[in-house]
Amino acid sequence: MTAVVGRERRRGPAGPLAAARRAAAHEAPGRLLRRITPVTVPALLAIADAMLVNGVGLGLELGVSVGAAVVLLLRRRFPLLVFLLTLPGLYIGYIWFAPMIGLYTLAARRPGRARLVICAVLLIAAHFFPYPISDFELTDYRENTLVLIDATVTSAAPIALGLLMRTRRELASRVEDLTRSLRREDRLLADRVKTTERARLAREMHDVVAHQVSLISLQAGAVQVSTEDPAARAGARTIRELSVRTLEELRHMVGVLRADGGDAGAAQDLAPQPDLEELPRLIEMSALDVTYEGGVVAGAKGAKTVERAAFRTVQEALTNVRKHAPGARVRIRVDPLDAVRGEGAGRSGGAGEESRAGHGLRVEIRNGPPDATATVPALPGGGHGLVGLRERAQSLGGTLEARRTSDGGFVVRAELPYGRVGTGPGEGEGEGG
Repeated sequence: MTAVVGRERRRGPAGPLAAARRAAAHEAPGRLLRRITPVTVPALLAIADAMLVNGVGLGLELGVSVGAAVVLLLRRRFPLLVFLLTLPGLYIGYIWFAPMIGLYTLAARRPGRARLVICAVLLIAAHFFPYPISDFELTDYRENTLVLIDATVTSAAPIALGLLMRTRRELASRVEDLTRSLRREDRLLADRVKTTERARLAREMHDVVAHQVSLISLQAGAVQVSTEDPAARAGARTIRELSVRTLEELRHMVGVLRADGGDAGAAQDLAPQPDLEELPRLIEMSALDVTYEGGVVAGAKGAKTVERAAFRTVQEALTNVRKHAPGARVRIRVDPLDAVRGEGAGRSGGAGEESRAGHGLRVEIRNGPPDATATVPALPGGGHGLVGLRERAQSLGGTLEARRTSDGGFVVRAELPYGRVGTGPGEGEGEGG
């Protein structure tokens, strides 16, 4: 059984490859046929014309006619030279297909007016004058007029058809260019509508939110100045600082929305850039019983993006604790991801795991059960915070786990490697669930 499985595994990757090779082998003859048919069919028709006109016996007429037919194989590369080489076949061998096909190719690929007029005159002359020239009867006006008309039509028809095909190709190219231009205009119009909508959202956000937060800041400042209670003064100062910070982040968010076309560079310059250095301040202003373990991991390329995602993860988790588990004790731990995996590999005896572990951060926020005596605040929430955190972690190539614990608490654990930064929502703002 093991041997059979091994053979299947060895044959497995080769199966699609072999199928692709077989499909390519079937397609190759058809593709080759489509390439050589337009080149060889005119030459074969000209050879058949030469044999029908001059017979199959060896002679000067047949040799010149077949030579004129064979050079048609090079008509796309050297249209003018090929046409000139077909004229002896018309003059000596009285063939039609080779010079007409050569003149058609010249009109379709090198449509110079003077060049076409000269070539048309040459074809008329080769058709009008007999071979040998001593057989020409100048006084046979009726016969000469009919031959001249026939030669003129013979030269004008391939030129007209060649110019028509060239015009058709140019028209198809122009239509394709016009289609691309219309699609580009549609995208520009959609970007303009998006920019207008972003500006409208920015104005609405500024008018509605900024006004209310400003009033909160002013009221907190008034309480801080008027009250004599140290605890109330400290609380008012915290409220004022939070209001000012919220206004600052709101200003940056409005700037992102106003960025023309959602320009990534402008958005990156305007967006706030919190990292793990600001975690102690965030914990201090959260007014929760928090134990913080770990520190800032710096020095790795792209670490700021991962640290920003870790900061947003902690911020959202503290918000959820404040909403759903008031009075609970919280423990926050931030560790290097490779160190955490290295310890696990050491315990499991896998010496190579640490070398294969990706560098990054592991963030864990664990809270206990809520205090039964604490009042649950009536804070609004959309229920999308953890979903947004999971999407942020996945955009960085990491994972996020959120679950209840056996003691009635909750744990949020995120692993954020440094390998894929700046590829998704990790550059944006908090989810605010």
